[in-house]
Amino acid sequence: MARQLFVALLGVSAVFTVLAQQPYQNASLSTEQRVDDLLARMTLEEKVAQLQTVWQQRRGMENLQQQFLADKAAQIIPLGIGHIGRPSEFKTPQQTAEFNNALQRWLKENTRLGIPALMHEEALHGYAAFDATSFPQAIALASSWSPDDMHDVYALAAREMRATGAHWALTPILDIARDPRWGRIEETMGEDPYLMSAMGVAAVQGFQGKTGKTGQFAPDKVVATLKHLTGHGQPQAGLNIAPAHIAPRELHEVFLPPFEAAVKLAHAASIMASYNEIDGIPSHVNRALLQDIVRKEWGFNGVIVSDYFAIEELNSRHNLFDTEAAAAKAALLAGVDMETPDPKTFPHLTALVQSGQLDESAIDTAVRRVLALKFRLGLFDNPYVDASQANALVGGAKDRDFARLVAEKSMVLLKNNGILPLNAAKISKLAVIGPHADEVLLGGYSSIPRQTISIYQGLKQKLQGKAQVQFARGTLLTKVLTATKAQEENQAFITSDIRQRSQAAGTFSMQRWNYDPIALATDNDRKSLLDEAVAVAKTADAVVLVLGENEGLSREAWAESHLGDRTSLELVGNQLQLAQAVLATGKPVVLLLTNGRPLALGELAETAPAIIEAWYLGQETGAAVANVLFGDVNPSGKLPLTFPRSAGHIPSYYNHKASAKRGYLFDDMSPLYPFGHGLSYTSFTYSDLQIDASNARANGEVQISLTVQNSGQRQGTEVVQLYINDPLASVTRPVQQLTGFKRVPLKPGEQATLRFTVPVNLLAFFDQHMRWVVEPGEIRLMLGSSSADIRLKGSFVIKGDVTEVANNKAYLSQAVISNK
Repeated sequence: MARQLFVALLGVSAVFTVLAQQPYQNASLSTEQRVDDLLARMTLEEKVAQLQTVWQQRRGMENLQQQFLADKAAQIIPLGIGHIGRPSEFKTPQQTAEFNNALQRWLKENTRLGIPALMHEEALHGYAAFDATSFPQAIALASSWSPDDMHDVYALAAREMRATGAHWALTPILDIARDPRWGRIEETMGEDPYLMSAMGVAAVQGFQGKTGKTGQFAPDKVVATLKHLTGHGQPQAGLNIAPAHIAPRELHEVFLPPFEAAVKLAHAASIMASYNEIDGIPSHVNRALLQDIVRKEWGFNGVIVSDYFAIEELNSRHNLFDTEAAAAKAALLAGVDMETPDPKTFPHLTALVQSGQLDESAIDTAVRRVLALKFRLGLFDNPYVDASQANALVGGAKDRDFARLVAEKSMVLLKNNGILPLNAAKISKLAVIGPHADEVLLGGYSSIPRQTISIYQGLKQKLQGKAQVQFARGTLLTKVLTATKAQEENQAFITSDIRQRSQAAGTFSMQRWNYDPIALATDNDRKSLLDEAVAVAKTADAVVLVLGENEGLSREAWAESHLGDRTSLELVGNQLQLAQAVLATGKPVVLLLTNGRPLALGELAETAPAIIEAWYLGQETGAAVANVLFGDVNPSGKLPLTFPRSAGHIPSYYNHKASAKRGYLFDDMSPLYPFGHGLSYTSFTYSDLQIDASNARANGEVQISLTVQNSGQRQGTEVVQLYINDPLASVTRPVQQLTGFKRVPLKPGEQATLRFTVPVNLLAFFDQHMRWVVEPGEIRLMLGSSSADIRLKGSFVIKGDVTEVANNKAYLSQAVISNK
């Protein structure tokens, strides 16, 4: 009997020895060889499991202490899984790392082939997890016009994610945003395809490093996901997921270039399809988009994932199919490789193959892509992290200075009549007034950082021992309604633990952004607050008036019960009345806007002495604001999108066609603040424009140089912007197109010579036959401080004949990376 037991144990040992020596487990082999070997060993059911995600079901694998439950995993993912959705939710970094380690160990030891899982997380403006570093919202990051900082923000987010065992970031968002009524506009990087391309390439390289199309990811890098493909940022009536009415030429010239740049230059490893439809075809079944353009034309070899619940919405919202199986088949064949966030439609793929309705090769194609990423990330060789180090590696104190620096660069000085910067020597009492001036607004897709500093706190610290700083709320914007019992049970963010964390951190972003029952405050809610604020203002030497919105007033509308889009851009509630009353005191007033989208300021644009657009600036908001207000930092931000005068002026993007702006009866057609606008505490002089057009022909380049001098008294940074216009073409062209920009720091009196290289193919467009062509003729150049503040003009002539080019993005590798 003992001998039989020994032989049996020896047999078990031999089995594990053989498994350990399988080619797919040999790290010395290529990714392609390992994928080939593993795929050949997988059953159909195991393959289909790799195309699925668990998110809400993941919670069934956790106990109340957020620890992994192996017995539940055996029930929920017995065949393994492709993705685990957002495992960091409501966990500390160490808890997240421990959970991820335990799950990966269970997969390795308890599933037949030991295939590890990908852990995906949100990281729109920093890793969206407890204690992680929180940076300015995406629209604020874009206002920095600094691809270098964008790279470093996402590199830090990637490092924090990998420390907890995460591998896949559902960002950056590359939606061209053309409707500020849309609640998700804060998540974008504005309205311009060139600026978006530059920032997007930098973001992907920050997340992924320079891996190439097939290289290994470094242990501190993660997969980046480009979203949302495409047209999501110009929805009908500004309503989230509504149809995008975009013609093919505009789609190729405006909406696709940022995605193409991120694929071709940064080798983004993942793309997410968008909820919306274009010309009757939802993106999740748009084969022409996902297969013909993305894979064949661009050469994309990564994974295309669905947006949350989007495949089932092909039926429930778009009314395309009568079964979940039909929706799953259509999405897979169109090019969607993975379903998120939970198994809903893709489990039907197994039966479709078994019944002969779907060829298994379609499954194999998608599974290959998923497995390749897992091998490139090194998950088969080492899926674990050191959980004991996670808390120290996430949200570290050493990263606070960088978060503050980025916040300082993200602020835009919209107006200044000389009141700024404030002089601390002339202030004995400063009034800080505003409904959210005493907390930190982080914006959507945020968690609760380890530390924050509000505007009120930041100014108190700045003036400590020098002046008194007094706070008054002035008004209330929103209030949270009583939740139903079901909402209390289903929404973990309203638990006492989250409330306590929010209170300690001084931010309630998660609650406002996530929470469904929300309403505008009433006169009764804000009773006496205005009078109290005016009384405080009257006793002060200067006032910082903090107005705008909060995360409940402009947010992602993900359901009819959770709306976030608006019909108005005006200040809500009685904020205008509050501003009027404070201005009437005669005190120097700085209007500081904290919001996620352009606002129509009405009379305040004229009456406020100084206005700063601060957006949502992240955890270091208060320190950054204080440094800018008192001149320790000279603001250098520029608007990445146009501020219209009202919702009635939409669309108002700068790169419109010449026929678009005849005018309105009884109203000003011009923008309130133009694209690229942003003032400084110093002044800059432009001169000596030089144009070398000797090689101005298809596939050639034009060299441009100019001199910029700091002609003021303070050190500052100018963002020099290069625009072009094609005044005579075979199809109508925009009045302006951004073709380059450079951030230039200069000391008082210092000057610099800037050089731009403009590939002529950059000026190609879709002709009447839908071909990318370069046409001969005059091209006008405009260089300046904004799209409306042009300091130098010139022109050159493209020589030769009409020339078809392979595509007009040949310029990207040089122009987007070099001309910044």
